[in-house]
Amino acid sequence: MGLDDIYTELIAEESRNSEHKHHLAAPTATLKGRNPSCGDEITIELEIADGIVKDASFTGVGCAISQASASMMISLIKGKSVEEAKRLAGLFMGMIKGDVTDEEQLEELGDAAALESVSHLPARVKCAVLGWHTLDEALEE
Repeated sequence: MGLDDIYTELIAEESRNSEHKHHLAAPTATLKGRNPSCGDEITIELEIADGIVKDASFTGVGCAISQASASMMISLIKGKSVEEAKRLAGLFMGMIKGDVTDEEQLEELGDAAALESVSHLPARVKCAVLGWHTLDEALEE
């Protein structure tokens, strides 16, 4: 099994992962994001207290890439400060745009770094960044 196969399997597996796909009992921030070009929709719910993302979840519908990306993002940001979550969102979007290629920086993204290859698929870039853009906007509120 090659590296591309491992990444493809990781994305498929994560897109089916329901651990982070639910509503929070008492979110302090909720924002819906939509990709009009394909119809993917993601709603990010955050529980932020004392500048920390105490809990996070998402709901919505979309392709395997958008669902996997949102799930990986939630795993990454839970327990992080708002500033760190914003920084990680910027790092992810930089990776997808091809601006961030440093392996050490990409390691900070954990499993989400598996989506780096999406940067070569222009039609799928919006799918991969949907949750991250929505997160970034929700953190600004």
